[in-house]
Amino acid sequence: MQTAKRPMWFVVVAVLAVLWNAFGLWSFYYHVTATPEVIATWPAVQQQIEAVTPRWIFVAFAIATIGGTLGTLGLLLGRRWAVTVLLLSLLGIIVQFGAYYLLTPTWALTGIGGAALPLCIGLIGLGLWLLARKATVRGWLS
Repeated sequence: MQTAKRPMWFVVVAVLAVLWNAFGLWSFYYHVTATPEVIATWPAVQQQIEAVTPRWIFVAFAIATIGGTLGTLGLLLGRRWAVTVLLLSLLGIIVQFGAYYLLTPTWALTGIGGAALPLCIGLIGLGLWLLARKATVRGWLS
């Protein structure tokens, strides 16, 4: 199947999305490998949340970040599988942050201000998945 030429804005968005997700991948690595000495340097609120965070949340974090990075690389390379991978990433984001807010005192400790970054991450994940779906319909992905 012949793919349609992708517009330049799509390529720019895909490059920015890869960079965004690469930062998420670094954040995942930083949190997974944080030693007690490193955690001791974090603000007290973050230390309290970390102390009660179930370790399985890192599985969702991995799916969100690794999936996001692979999915955006798929967008950049023009691959249709990016849609599925970005959907998995979005589900990982939802499970990860849902668990933080349901199973830890994140809301009580950070309030509405603490929800800004997770909300932004979720909206970007949703936007990237919708973009991938649109790109498939328009024939930009093969």
